[in-house]
Amino acid sequence: QVQLVESGGGLVQAGDSLRLSCAASGRTDDNGAMGWFRQAPGKERVMLASISKSVTNYLTSVKERFAVSRDYARNRVFLIMNSLRPEDTAVYYCAADNLPVLSDARQVHFWGQGTQVTVSS
Repeated sequence: QVQLVESGGGLVQAGDSLRLSCAASGRTDDNGAMGWFRQAPGKERVMLASISKSVTNYLTSVKERFAVSRDYARNRVFLIMNSLRPEDTAVYYCAADNLPVLSDARQVHFWGQGTQVTVSS
């Protein structure tokens, strides 16, 4: 089992930046992917960024504003979000899996509890 704990969410204004952190513990797999999803009210959970030793992927619509990084030594993954918009308001989830890429939320085995990000206009 893998345990994931997110931190760094909160209430910000449009145009602000925010950094989310996720600490992983348990039977982590350095060859697997970690990343970030988000889910807005009434919408599906969507992949924002996925990072592994072989590939880094982003949701196209956030690629220019969001950056994912990973600290393999400390089992942490980060998401820096710039130029935040009200439509970025959602619960943000850290995710991990043995797969090299995260894409479909239905295929992800390990989730954090989620952290709320609210962007006011």
